[in-house]
Amino acid sequence: MKKIFPMLLMICMAGCFSRQPSVITGQEGKPLPNVNLLLMDSSTVVTQNNVPKGQAIVFFYFSPYCPYCRAETEEMVKNIHSLQNIKVYFVSSFPFSLIKSFYENYQLNKYRNITVAQDLGSSFGNYYKVPGVPYIAVYSGNKMLKQVFIGHTDYKTIEEVALN
Repeated sequence: MKKIFPMLLMICMAGCFSRQPSVITGQEGKPLPNVNLLLMDSSTVVTQNNVPKGQAIVFFYFSPYCPYCRAETEEMVKNIHSLQNIKVYFVSSFPFSLIKSFYENYQLNKYRNITVAQDLGSSFGNYYKVPGVPYIAVYSGNKMLKQVFIGHTDYKTIEEVALN
């Protein structure tokens, strides 16, 4: 019994330091859904046809009020050099004015690989039945879903999944 308890404790502790668990959506391996995203210029709408092929894509579904989304955004911006080969779409269904404030607060316009948009009609949120934020969907360069994460996800994990 004395040997079992320490062994069980070690197994439990190892789980605390393991890789961020992904979510199984049933959409893995399927193409990017039909989305309607209003860009920060308030007139350009991006659909799945406008999302370029050939580059890994990350959709970061967020709430402007969410502290985890804010922390994740700060981490991504701080480590943008590691994510430079990934097209990142920050997407939210919140009112445009709140998304725009978030965009300006983090100066996301400075990064050529980051696009911020409002999820018109909650097309993205409804497709994935997003249960909470941050919600991160990682797509391959050919627009096929690779993996989804919920909650804070280390930028290194995002990079690894997106580029491998």
